[in-house]
Amino acid sequence: MTLISTDPPLAEPVTLAELKAHLRIDASDEDTLLEGLIRVARAHLEAVTGVALISQGYRLALDDWPRGGVIQLLRTPVQTIDAILLYDADGVEQNLDLSGLVLDGTAHPARLVIRERQRPGQPINGIEIEFTAGFGSGAEVPPELKRAVLVHAAYLYEFRGAVTPDMQPAAIPPGYDRLIAPWRRRAL
Repeated sequence: MTLISTDPPLAEPVTLAELKAHLRIDASDEDTLLEGLIRVARAHLEAVTGVALISQGYRLALDDWPRGGVIQLLRTPVQTIDAILLYDADGVEQNLDLSGLVLDGTAHPARLVIRERQRPGQPINGIEIEFTAGFGSGAEVPPELKRAVLVHAAYLYEFRGAVTPDMQPAAIPPGYDRLIAPWRRRAL
């Protein structure tokens, strides 16, 4: 099972102006750095929670259908299933009919059931599910997740001289785990 980002978000859940206000910065000489820290904080949050904050496209590649019939999409909330591609032994794709799907897009992770499943002919990555996940715009992101991105980006800003940008995130701020706890992925 491989999850691939196909369409990155067009915006961030926290604006540059919001981060600058939080940090009490008026100058614009570090705007590029601050925008990068917002991206890092969002990406980290999405990685540890499985939540897509802003609408973005994904492709989930599977070798075969799961035994129980329920496909976990690894991101939530799922807005739409855009396509399901099945590859034959020659690598030729076939679009599956999307009419018989059952989607629980708000589950954590989102779940999908396909009633009529044909076997893929390709032994590796024979099934691809393309979907759109995210809350939509920054205004629709839950406030505790926006706050987590804001606090984390501000904390990373404090480490800007001690840690190079490619080594971010360098640390997690105090209280961050409590902010994201209801959204965190749990595994046995």
